[in-house]
Amino acid sequence: MAVKVRIPTPLQRLTQGKEEVDGAPGTIIELINGLENAYPGIAERISEGGKVRRFVNIYLNEEDIRFLQAEQTSVKDGDEVSIVPAIAGGAYS
Repeated sequence: MAVKVRIPTPLQRLTQGKEEVDGAPGTIIELINGLENAYPGIAERISEGGKVRRFVNIYLNEEDIRFLQAEQTSVKDGDEVSIVPAIAGGAYS
């Protein structure tokens, strides 16, 4: 069994259109680096210098990793990881 990783629409062009891909257990940052091997270019959009980018939210089994151990959060077989880019916008009146 692997780790299920949900890919946001803007990054699906890097995963050949796949909404979900499999990743390897370890830590969140190891998972991201592993995704880079299979889908070149994805890691630089998610992380920088071993840290998750400020405007990217990652959830492990629906819990924000910022409230766990951030990039060092452990991921095991059967876990689900969701990558969610922060959305900004709206109108100021």
